[in-house]
Amino acid sequence: MLKARQRLGKYRIEKRISDGGFATVFRAMDTIEGIRVALKIPHAENITPEVLNDFRQEVRLAVQLEHPHILPLKNASFIDGQFVIAFPLGERTLGDRLTSRISLKSALDYAEQMIDAVAFAHRHRIIHCDIKPENLILFPGNRLKLTDFGIAKVAQKTVRGSGTGTVGYMAPEQAMGKPSLRSDVFSLGLILYRMLSGKWPEWPFDWPPPNFFRVRGRVHPDLIAVIHRAIEPNPRKRYRDAEQMLKAFLPAKAKALQHAARKKRNGHLTR
Repeated sequence: MLKARQRLGKYRIEKRISDGGFATVFRAMDTIEGIRVALKIPHAENITPEVLNDFRQEVRLAVQLEHPHILPLKNASFIDGQFVIAFPLGERTLGDRLTSRISLKSALDYAEQMIDAVAFAHRHRIIHCDIKPENLILFPGNRLKLTDFGIAKVAQKTVRGSGTGTVGYMAPEQAMGKPSLRSDVFSLGLILYRMLSGKWPEWPFDWPPPNFFRVRGRVHPDLIAVIHRAIEPNPRKRYRDAEQMLKAFLPAKAKALQHAARKKRNGHLTR
């Protein structure tokens, strides 16, 4: 286990940020560039050829996906016998942000950014397979970046693997080992609903989900329709990919903001 002030090549460890199934993430200082970074390092007991291949895949995918809302890769190398992946350091995760109330505008801005990021990955035929608030990193100015393509799958006729992802954020078919682009759409829909309602939809994902009264009173029906289609348990009824979802979301977002502005004005007029 790395400790504070320990050196790892040019990096000086400052603190542990999080632990995952395969790796620990540390905050570190790049002593050459003079900036703080996030270092993702596989657990020593898990370093096998298969795990290293997973991380090599993450590196190769990250290099392909140059986009404003996808976290860029700074470095990937073996340092002192450890495989280290360095990323820019954000302020916190969307998961951290969800511990307090989010305004409608911020929620919809975050939603647009995350859907846009996944749409870009889908254009490259890449399925993320683990879209969750902890993999959405927030930067100054309410900028959001998607990270962790470590278990992403390149969309092919047959996708290998079974049940990869995080329980609670996965589409039903993904939990059964059959992820697709539509599975990422489902995860996006869950997060969008959580931001607007304060509650997570849960299996068996019956409609309406928990706290639906709050969403119905807060946003335009067109946006509700986008969410409903995104989190359909039957993948054939969902958007085929995040690109199609984004095309539906953008006009619905505009209507939702206009709807909220009208409600606010009418509220002032009746006082």
